[in-house]
This record gives sequence, structure tokens and C-alpha cells, in this order.
Amino acid sequence: MKTICMFFFISIALAISCSKPKMKSPIDDYNIIWNSQSKNSSESMPLVGGDIGCNVWVEKGDILLYVQRSGSLSENGEYLKLGRIRVQLTPNPFTNTSSFRQELKLHEGYIEIEADSGDKPNDQKALVKLWVEVDNPIVHVDVEANFDVEVVAAYESWRTEDKELLDVPVSRERFTCFNLEGYPGKVVRIRDQIEHDNEGVLFYHRNPKEKLIPEVLIRQQGLEASADKIFDDIKDRTFGGLLFGEGFIPVGNGEGEYQITPYKSWKIKSKQPRKKHQLFIATHIEQAKTIEAWKEGLFLTAEKASKIHEKSFKKTVAWWNQFWERSHISIFPESPDSSDAVWQMSRNYQLFRYQLGGNVHGEYPTKFNGGNLIYDPVLVKEESKYNPDWRQWGGAVFTAQNQRLLYWPMLKAGDFDAIIPQFELYRKGLPGATARVKTHFGHDGAVFSEYMSAPGTALGAGWGWSGNGHRARGTEIPFGDPRATGARAYSDLVEQGVMANPSIAYHWESQVEHAYMIMEYHRFSGEDITNYMPFIKAALIFFDEHYQLRQKMRDGKTLDDDGKLVIYPSTSCESYRGATNPSDLIAGLRACLKSLIKLEDNYLTSEEREYYRGFLDRIPNYSFDEVDGERIIKPAESWLEESNQELPQFYPLFPFDQFKLGDKEIQTFKKTYQHAPDFRKGTIISWHQDGIQFARMGMAKEAADYNTKKLQDSERRFPTFWGPGHDWVPDHNWGGSGMIGLQEMLLQTIGDKIVLFPAWPKAWDVDFKLHAPGNTTVEAVLKNGEVISLEVIPEKRKEDIIISDLQ
Repeated sequence: MKTICMFFFISIALAISCSKPKMKSPIDDYNIIWNSQSKNSSESMPLVGGDIGCNVWVEKGDILLYVQRSGSLSENGEYLKLGRIRVQLTPNPFTNTSSFRQELKLHEGYIEIEADSGDKPNDQKALVKLWVEVDNPIVHVDVEANFDVEVVAAYESWRTEDKELLDVPVSRERFTCFNLEGYPGKVVRIRDQIEHDNEGVLFYHRNPKEKLIPEVLIRQQGLEASADKIFDDIKDRTFGGLLFGEGFIPVGNGEGEYQITPYKSWKIKSKQPRKKHQLFIATHIEQAKTIEAWKEGLFLTAEKASKIHEKSFKKTVAWWNQFWERSHISIFPESPDSSDAVWQMSRNYQLFRYQLGGNVHGEYPTKFNGGNLIYDPVLVKEESKYNPDWRQWGGAVFTAQNQRLLYWPMLKAGDFDAIIPQFELYRKGLPGATARVKTHFGHDGAVFSEYMSAPGTALGAGWGWSGNGHRARGTEIPFGDPRATGARAYSDLVEQGVMANPSIAYHWESQVEHAYMIMEYHRFSGEDITNYMPFIKAALIFFDEHYQLRQKMRDGKTLDDDGKLVIYPSTSCESYRGATNPSDLIAGLRACLKSLIKLEDNYLTSEEREYYRGFLDRIPNYSFDEVDGERIIKPAESWLEESNQELPQFYPLFPFDQFKLGDKEIQTFKKTYQHAPDFRKGTIISWHQDGIQFARMGMAKEAADYNTKKLQDSERRFPTFWGPGHDWVPDHNWGGSGMIGLQEMLLQTIGDKIVLFPAWPKAWDVDFKLHAPGNTTVEAVLKNGEVISLEVIPEKRKEDIIISDLQ
């Protein structure tokens, strides 16, 4: 029987070759193996590590990979790829071969591509290993054959000329730099610099001094007085790399077209045919004052590539081995069957966790709309006739309601290091978000855009531009004007300090959710959160000060007759606009304030703790109603208009943990779901999270059905390249919401108790290891409806375990 114990005893051979056998890891059952080449980049396989993501595929005998790295942000806020690499072998064993294999080896964290022309002694055999160092930003391509082979590697770029990015109605090119949709001026992306350098290819993009982000946003939003405090992550940013190899020399240039995009290439070739070759793509990103300083940093990285090649490989494999020891969920582990949807669910859980693990050192969070793994957009949607950098919903902006779904599952997975980039975004943005409040509302606290970026300014396209064009702002009215209701469209009246886009104008819940996530991170891991306390406090204080001030402007009082805040105008998610006392925000404020009050003394003064207790007392109550004689919870006390498909009335369950199984209100939530409009429930794609709420309500059958569909194989060759859904491919918030749903079926951790199998079908055998608060790990095996193994570390936490009755 395979159990998690195997993780601690299996010895993995670190030197991989065609002939050297290795012991099998349980995670090997989830490796992806292809026995034929790919048609195009849409049939690529992810290769990740550190903060780099590569799409790897073999097409017509060529090995290709797109390379993208966290932090590759242009002067316009585009998230650009570092380029495309093409590797060709001569004689080429990948052109006429009787055997082809491309395998993602999860436990070791690399891709192996093998060609074998037969069983005769003189038959050609070749093995190409591609891997990304976890601790250094270097991509490796190792070639080994049983015959002398010549290798040509080409760096291919489509950014060889300056390019104006066009806007609606001509084009949606600017969607990829979402801040600048509707901007009335020109938006130009400058060309990259590429050249043969000594024996390699040097390539980089350096943002020019004259740029738009964040300067144009600061002017747009009237924040000039605070400009020197606002974080500028674009200034002097330079990103690129060096393609080189042991014994390689430049051999000229080329050009061509891939899909619909013309490109130019710079080639290097092995000096002579050999049985072994090593290629390196060393990368570097820095806000360097000079290009010489950036090059110095790049060459220091490049020097490490060949000097410590074997040591780096062993270290990278060891990191991935340890990564898989942190946690896992294996359903029917003794009967792997890739055609079975339930088994697929646990396989795809591991695959998607691998994708998220590839940005553990990211300067920026993994983007919900593709992460580092997007490919040619015309292969996603035929009408998206743009170059390979393009994606919907922009690059340097991070939609918070989508982003959160990538990061919540990291707590129970124990991937505490990978969650930090999401927190850093809010820490960096705090000065800009504070300046917005001081400038426009005149009180304390910070307000963050739903479309979050490192400067902390509002989304330019959401704020709205002057004039009557696309994304126009409309007529601005003073802060507190009674005509400001939160229910209006572009070009109508817009309140001072508020974005023009009605979907996100008063949508401020996400800053509360991320404050709560940080405190949950502390509760799970015990890690210090001192650096994030200013954000947490400012994110919460905003609501107390803002809505007391608004109420005073309305009737001279700061609170209602019951001593509660009146949270209006607001919105319940994007769906219920012009809302009063929205349930999602009420739940979030309660969750945060309760957690804040419980923090250790080094995080709060006694005066602050007393203030937050008073703030908690001022939070209004949830609103309830009856439908057909059955009690339901409302999304808000009242609202003026509806849109979108969300169910924010379930946020008190997840993410805010205000009710647990056994509470009488669980029945109310079940009735609420039953009576919800059909168009708001049952959708599987993208961010929809019914499967999480089913689990929180203890509805095992419904949770199992929904989450199985959520995590079943995608329509693309790689199983977890879901999408586009509402967003893009690969749709990362699709995978994240599926991960959370599966975790919540197995383990819930509201308060001090650890509830096992709260929504788990009795017929599903499972072997899992997950994390719980207090640096706790829970490892269990369920077989034939019986728990046959349970290990809790530390052991004293066993007294907090509750094993649910299986359904």
C-alpha cells in the first residue's frame, strides 16, 4: 500500500540518465507523459522554479520554450516574456523516431524529453533535460545522446521595433496594460535590445526615463503632493538575460513567423558535435541606475551557471523533493486511473500546486490570468490576434478577488514561503493607498483598488479619463454628495476619490480579506507579521473613519441609533451595488477585528487593542429575510442594482470563518443557496466557488460533484491549463478555487478545533497530509470508509481533532 510514509524513506537518485534506475515516489503517479510531439504552443507543458515559468513543447522536431519571470514589467505596466528559445539537434533524433517521450517529473521538478529510434546498437537515442534552478534565476537545457550531435540554439524575439499599443474601438491591445485602457494619449512599447555578446546572446528590455506608469496615474488621481512617497516599481526596471552554452559560438541571425507573430532570431551553435551539451538562459531583473550596473548583475548570475551546474541540479531536485513532503492529497492512491474523474481531481490538485510553487521567490504574486505560463493568445481565442505577451486583464495589475483564490490554499498546503509575494504587494502599495485617503477623503486609513498594483494607486481605466472617450470619468461631484450612491455607469456622476467603474467603485472588501489572510498566515505558521501590521491597521481603520464621517455628513451623527456604523454607499462584491451594510464586508471586518484583538502584545499597544474592541462593537449585524417561509441571509441590508454572478452572502462562511459546522446558521446558508437565482450558482469555471461553500455547509455529495468537475482535466493537452473562463489560459483562479474546495472537504480549521472529513464521501479512499493552525500537520489515510492511520504533529493537537461522520 502506498502511504505518505513513503515520502520519508524513498531515496531519489539525483543524477538522471537513460540507464540509471531510481526508486519510485508516490508523486510519480501524477507525472504527465506525452508520447507524441505537440502541434503548437497551446500544447505546451509547464516548467517552473524559483520565480520563472517556461512553456515547453516539441514541434516538428524543434524543442521550444517560452520563458517568463516575475517582475518583467514594461514602462506601460505590461507583463512581458523574456523571449522564446528554439533548440535544434543535428542529426535530429526528434524528426524520424519510433519512440518519443516528454515527461514532467513532479517529484524532481524537471522535464525530460527522450527520442529512441529503435533497439539496435546503432540506433539513435537522445535525452534532453530542462530544469529551472530554484535559488538562481537560470534555465538549463542539458542534451545527452549516444552519438555526436550538433546543437543550435536560437533566441527569438517579436519586440524588435517600437510598437504603439492601440485602444478601443480599433483594438484591445491595451488590455494587456489594463491601467492605460482609455488613456487619451499614445501608448508606445519601446523595443528590446538584443545582440550577440562574446559567445552568447544578450537580450534585455530597459524602461525609458520618459514613461507613463505610475506618473500618469498620480496626475490622473491628483496625488502629486505625495508623489515622492508612492512606490515606483517601473523606474529604471531592466529585465532580460543571456543565452549561452559550454563550447557554443554565434552563428548569425534569422527571421520567421510563429502563429501570427513575426520574429527575429539570434543563433548560437556548438563548436563541434558532441554527445553532451549544456545550454543556459541566465536572467536578471533590477531597477538599475545604469545599464552597465544591470549587466554586471546578469554576468554574475551567468558565472554561476556552469561552475556549479551539478550542485545546482541536486539542490533544485532536493527542493522539489521537500516541497512534496510538505503536503499532498491522493484519492484512490492504490488505483491510479487517469480516465477516472475523481482520480484526476487529486492528480490535478498536485499539478496545479506545482504551477504555484514555481513562483515561490517571486517579486510579484502569481497572476490569476495565466501566471508565468501564457502562450500565443490567438490559440486561446481566434479573435485575440496579438503577440505572445498579451493577456486579458493586464499585467502589472492584480485583481484582488481573483488573486486571493491562488493564495488561500497555500495555508493548508504548508506553502508559507510562496504566499509572501501576495502580501508584499499590499505592503509596497500602502503609501499610495494612504495618500488616496488623505487627499480625497481627509481622514486616516488606506483604500486599495480592487485592481491592485504596487504603487497603490487606483486602476487608471477604472478611475476614468478626462474627456468623452473610452473609459471616460464623467462629471465629478464632491465627497459625501448625497447623489453618490454607488449605483451608476461610466460617464455619470462620479464622487471625488472614487473610481468611475461601477463594478469596483466602492468595492473595498479585498483589503480586509488580505489583512485577514495575513493574520491567518500567522496563526498557521507562527511567522512574524510585523512588516504587515501597518497595512492591516490602515486597511481596517479606513472603514471606521470613512463611514463615521459619511454618516456625520448625512445627519450629524457618526453612528446609527444602535451605535453601529452605517456602511453606505458600498457594494457587496461586484454584484449588489449601492449597498448598505454588505454581508461580505461585515464578515470581513468581524473576522479581522477578532483576529487582531487576539494577536500577541508585540503587535498592538493596550490602547490600540481597546480601540479595536470598540470598533468591533460598532460593526452592524447581518441582514436576514424569508423566502417561502424559510430564513435566508441577504447579501446586504439593501441595494440599488445588481450585476455579475457572485454570492457574497456566503463570505461569512468562506473566506471569513464566522460560522462553522454545527452552528444553527448553517441551515440558513443551505436555504440561502437553495433560493439563490440560478444564474448565480452552479457555474464551474474560473473564480466560482460553490464547491468551497458546499464543503463549509457539510454537503458532501454536492461538494464532491462540484469539485470533481472543477478539477477535471482541462480542454487542453496539459490537464491544468484551464480557461479561458472569465479570465485567461491557464486560468489560475480556476485551479486555486478547486484546491480550496478539495481541502475544505477534508479539513476545516475554524477556531482551535481541527475537523476531519467534514464533507468527504465515505466511498472515496484518500491519503492526505495538510496543515492546520499552530504549526500543526495532519496526516491521515481513509480506506473503505475507515480511518486506518492518523498522525498529528505536534501530538498534543490530537485532542483538538474531530472526525466527522462520513456520508
